[in-house]
Amino acid sequence: MPSRSTGVISQDWEPVVLRKSKTKAQDLRDPKAVNQALRSGVPVQAIRKFDAGSNKKSAPVVSARKLDEGTEPATLEKVSVEVRQAIQKARLEKKMSQSELAKLINEQPKVVQEYENGKAVPNQAVLAKMEKVLGVKLRGKIGR
Repeated sequence: MPSRSTGVISQDWEPVVLRKSKTKAQDLRDPKAVNQALRSGVPVQAIRKFDAGSNKKSAPVVSARKLDEGTEPATLEKVSVEVRQAIQKARLEKKMSQSELAKLINEQPKVVQEYENGKAVPNQAVLAKMEKVLGVKLRGKIGR
């Protein structure tokens, strides 16, 4: 059997203090709490944060009228008629479809279609790939 001490047994009780929890920042923004603080004379500081909590990137606001009146061209340069016809003629001479040409230059078929329709903005790298595959000079004819 375990031996017990013969001395006086005492208990060490520590007092427990219950305190009110701190107010949260969200509770301080509550309109009721703000009005109560104003009525009681407590100084209240209001800070407005612009674009806080939004996922928008701020961009300068430009009106459509200023864009129309501006000196800069609003549209980008498109593929010229000469380049369009040269691509189409060379592709048809090699008996290739647009999708076959796209595979050979590692681009989407939509890219070739846009170049032939004149809707694409000329990219020197894409034109260089087309020149190699088709054997036709295309890059000197842009924008004329």
